[in-house]
Amino acid sequence: MTDRPGHDRRYAIDAGKILRELGWRPAETLATGLRKTVDWYLAHQPWVAGIQSGAYREWITLQYEERSLG
Repeated sequence: MTDRPGHDRRYAIDAGKILRELGWRPAETLATGLRKTVDWYLAHQPWVAGIQSGAYREWITLQYEERSLG
């Protein structure tokens, strides 16, 4: 498949500038962030089940469609 002209095949961010100019470093590494994310999902199984079942759609409808009518 031919790619669009000028389309980057790789996107990358060099965070060196924010470190140099502002001294900012991320609070989490990829590994610690992933671990915390997995732990959160495991600790919130009812929420996950509601998302997986699609039950949240009813809440969305009630919250947003009714407001747009008023």
